[in-house]
Amino acid sequence: MKIPLEEYFPYAGLALLVLAIFYGTYFGKMLTQKRKGIQTRQIGRRKEAGIHMVEMFMSIATLSTPVVQLFSIVSGWNYFPVNMRFTGFCIGMTGDLIFLISVLCMKDSWRAGIPDCDKTKLVTTGIYKYSRNPAFLGFDFMYIGVLFMYGNLLTFVFSLFAILMLHLQILQEEQYLESTYGLAYTKYKNQVFRYLGRKSLIRRK
Repeated sequence: MKIPLEEYFPYAGLALLVLAIFYGTYFGKMLTQKRKGIQTRQIGRRKEAGIHMVEMFMSIATLSTPVVQLFSIVSGWNYFPVNMRFTGFCIGMTGDLIFLISVLCMKDSWRAGIPDCDKTKLVTTGIYKYSRNPAFLGFDFMYIGVLFMYGNLLTFVFSLFAILMLHLQILQEEQYLESTYGLAYTKYKNQVFRYLGRKSLIRRK
């Protein structure tokens, strides 16, 4: 009986590659903006109770989840079959690509968190024509991809927690964008889905 090609793949290295590309993009963009005098990370600056709480929990989730991911990779803690692990690698790399394209399209308007007084340009072009939140979508794909590669209860719980907190952050940001950009954002919101797809394309069919 022939052994599937997927059995030979170095999954620890591939999972680390997914994380390295993703967080390399994240911190690389942050460093580039810092050199321009832009403060990218603005999580927790807003003092409104609801916004502040969600951003604090989101920060905890997004900081703790990669620690759990790395622990699972180093310890080899996985219960999923090999074909599922290869699928996870493909999903994770898709997340990396989506995230990279999204931060490139945002240019210097990209921020982590809701700014308190730093108003940026509303971006609706590029990948944002097909997703209102492609950077968050990239996060989700990365989490799911690594989970498929190193599936265990701990990784599942932390990944689910991170995805949930990112969704709550999206809901907070939508309220901020609507109050800040008014009709322009409302019109955009009515044309593009929160995660993926254009409503106008569906209506034409």
